[in-house]
Amino acid sequence: MCVLKIRNIASLRQNITPAAKYLLIGLAAFLASSFHSAKHPYYISLTEISSKGKPEIQVSVRIFTNDLEDALRKSSGKALDIMNPKNKAEADSILFHYISKHLSVTLNAKLQALHYIGYEQEEESTWAYLEIRNTKPVALKTLRVDNTILYDYFPAQTHIIRVNRFETTDSKKITNPESKAEFRF
Repeated sequence: MCVLKIRNIASLRQNITPAAKYLLIGLAAFLASSFHSAKHPYYISLTEISSKGKPEIQVSVRIFTNDLEDALRKSSGKALDIMNPKNKAEADSILFHYISKHLSVTLNAKLQALHYIGYEQEEESTWAYLEIRNTKPVALKTLRVDNTILYDYFPAQTHIIRVNRFETTDSKKITNPESKAEFRF
């Protein structure tokens, strides 16, 4: 029985795709940074785009909160505590302005408008939620993501871009100064 488990683990390791390896490295970096002070040696964010046959496409961006607050303070000139904002509407506005300036999504060669939903805290990171409305996912042939979030402030910034479409998932990694990830369906 123990031999069977070891073989199963070994076969799982062989089946890990490069994209999954990037995600595991990102998760390891995130967990490693949890045991250090507010500064961390890795600058990784995750952008997930999900289209599951609905007329909206969900866009979620996960960023280390301390990095995000630094970038928002430098770009807006205002100190912002994402975890406990004094003015939630102002925090939402500053966050959406920053993200919309640094993130764009193009579907079938047409730039899409991002609509802000909100954000939430998860441990030491912040999830920002957006959506692209009134799309036709069946006709989706190409998707391009341009992401320069935190590039102005962290030269070593890396983004993992993950696209979930129906039952398939594809991931790409971009590292500053590279900013574009393209997907074909």
